[in-house]
Amino acid sequence: MIDQADIDTPATAPKAHAEVEHREQYAGQWTLIWWKLGRNKVALFSGAVVLIIYLVAIFADFLAPFSSEHYQGRYAYAPPQPLSFFVQNEEGWRFQPHVNAYTTDIDPVSFRRTFVPDPEEVVPVRFFAAGETYHLLGIIPTDIHLLGPENPRDPMFLFGADRLGRDVLSRTIHGTRVSMSIGLIGVGLSLVLGIILGGLSGFIGGAVDTLIQRIIEFLQSIPTIPLWMGLAAAIPQSWTPLQVYFAITVILSLIGWTSLAREVRGKFMALRHEDFVTAARLDGLGEMVIIRKHLVPSFLSHIIASVTLAIPAMILAETALSFIGIGLKPPVVSWGVLLQEAQNIRSVATAPWLFLPGAAIVVSVLSMNFLGDGLIDAADPYGN
Repeated sequence: MIDQADIDTPATAPKAHAEVEHREQYAGQWTLIWWKLGRNKVALFSGAVVLIIYLVAIFADFLAPFSSEHYQGRYAYAPPQPLSFFVQNEEGWRFQPHVNAYTTDIDPVSFRRTFVPDPEEVVPVRFFAAGETYHLLGIIPTDIHLLGPENPRDPMFLFGADRLGRDVLSRTIHGTRVSMSIGLIGVGLSLVLGIILGGLSGFIGGAVDTLIQRIIEFLQSIPTIPLWMGLAAAIPQSWTPLQVYFAITVILSLIGWTSLAREVRGKFMALRHEDFVTAARLDGLGEMVIIRKHLVPSFLSHIIASVTLAIPAMILAETALSFIGIGLKPPVVSWGVLLQEAQNIRSVATAPWLFLPGAAIVVSVLSMNFLGDGLIDAADPYGN
């Protein structure tokens, strides 16, 4: 017996395919880009991860159990405490978030204090707990944190503690704000320099193109680390952490614009003889107006994809500068600063949780790269 579905399927499949082709034929470029990006599940997942990371950066004060400088000196190098949600008593199991308290022991040989979780004593933990006062979004004064101990003096170190007894989780969350924002600001400045200088180089050509290309080749020929060290050494020691932050951002931008400028130059050289550019010239538009209103929008999707891939490079550059001690320095908290503070043999031997900020760097960079790859593929909606 022949199933009716077996008869209908071959006839309906070409019809559905024709409907898809008809829809894509009349859709705009941005709509096609969004449709193609939607078929890339890895890029969508990576985009969600990137969005979550930036939300963590925005609401860092609320999400972190403590401030970045909160410390409890007697718990220096305390190991991570697993968070449990249920506790058992005479009546059975009940919902009670908690962590186990510490018991201390002194090694008779090395006289080093060690912390051991005590299963008999628990530290109650609350959601939306009262803690240190801060300004939410820099405006609203509040003391509510997403998670925290019922007694602010009790120890709660979900990612462990550093050499001063500061919560590694809270400092990692606060470091997200600096590390991720320096990528955005640095790429923003590089984007402006790359589009302007690369656009002038490719659109005008001649002596202007030669001069800009020689500058790009000169900057790209200098070894990166010595160049960073030289520029960072020029920052006065008397500057405030905020001034150093912006100085490091400018340094990264002055180096990072060259690749984008090369890409913009190539696009402009390919488009400057197109009919729409000739028509704009006949209408009396100036060179900068043509670049701003016609050329840049024509490959804006490619620029967005390139910027997405440039942000991880900025994050890694800031991390490298801070890690080797010539970038941001305490009291500024960034992922690079946190890793720089873990540069000692004790961290490797007995406190490996101090390297957990490195996991945040890996997740953010990989997510940005996967998202950028997806955007580059989607930027060419007519390709396969």
